[in-house]
Amino acid sequence: MTASVSIWGVGTSRFARQPDTPPTHLAWQAVTEALDDAGVAPAAIEAVYAGTVFGDPGVTTRTLQHLGITGVPIVTVENACASGTTAFHEAQAAVGQGRYETVLAFGIETMTAVFDGPIEPLASDPEGAQGFAMPSLYGMAAQRYLHCHGVAPEQMALVAVKNRRNALNNPRAQHSGEFTVEQILASRPISDPLTLLQCCDISDAAAAAVLGPDRGAHTPAGTPDVAVRSTALASGQAWDHTTDLVWGWQLVADTATAAFESAGIGPGDIDVLEVHDAFTIGEIVTTEALGLCELGGGGALVESGHTSLGGTQPVNPSGGLLARGHPLGATGLGQIAEIVWQLRGDATGRQVDGARLGVVETMGGGTAGIDGNACVVAVLEAPGGRR
Repeated sequence: MTASVSIWGVGTSRFARQPDTPPTHLAWQAVTEALDDAGVAPAAIEAVYAGTVFGDPGVTTRTLQHLGITGVPIVTVENACASGTTAFHEAQAAVGQGRYETVLAFGIETMTAVFDGPIEPLASDPEGAQGFAMPSLYGMAAQRYLHCHGVAPEQMALVAVKNRRNALNNPRAQHSGEFTVEQILASRPISDPLTLLQCCDISDAAAAAVLGPDRGAHTPAGTPDVAVRSTALASGQAWDHTTDLVWGWQLVADTATAAFESAGIGPGDIDVLEVHDAFTIGEIVTTEALGLCELGGGGALVESGHTSLGGTQPVNPSGGLLARGHPLGATGLGQIAEIVWQLRGDATGRQVDGARLGVVETMGGGTAGIDGNACVVAVLEAPGGRR
């Protein structure tokens, strides 16, 4: 028997290339905001679950000690791009099982300390040994979609147009702007058919959420709790390259099915989503795998305006990874924060009217032979429940 779990508060730093900002400052910005939002003191935190990929050994303990969060269990996980949402998944499980009452989920990444450009592939993987970085893998997925499903380059470019426009109203986002499809397609080629403006950037940031049991209508800070309806975590199956589905599609679909069944919802019930759009084709594939449309229909879905602000099911109102930035360990909790703000009606300038059910999906990958390292799907519910 598990107890109901709620998100008491969230916070993030700015997302940007900020090599002169130490990790301690990023952590202070995110965690202090989350604690204030929750109305709890650092001493109230009973356990920490953190996600980071390229952080120094002990980065969680090193950064949180400056906030007075010491002497408690701290668990740091690395799960590729899904590290932050994996930490969130484990934090909510710990609360739901009654192990702790007040838990901090935390993600941090200072990628500019490690990379000047794209993440370098591991030479120990067969794909890495051939130089297949993530843009190459997503570029091949895009080529297959163009061939098999008729998804047009212009439809992929529309994802970048939409998300960069959304980020105009997100002061924490790394990139934003009004672009045309033609400008997106004319930007520098990266991995055919993907161009520069269709690829996310490395970033430095921290993000945090405070979780605990449902506190009812009266909370210390006066901000309402957001319910965690369900979370699901899975790793990919062995990849035999015989499937007709592109890399990662089945992992996202399976994880979403588990989360939706646990929450008792279907894809049509969702009001707003934050999904893993490290590349434009990624959002198209993910919306299909989540069940928002049929296989091969993701391009037409974005073209129809269905996933735009003002559409039926807005996707990535924050700007997504493409515009907000992609600091791997902090990305998932940045997505969680956005959906919490949306469900509380606090996403000024990019608010999805009447949002009651929100979904976060984060998929991390890159290991040769596996259909994705990990995927987390979380279903969150607004204060007061569904319509």
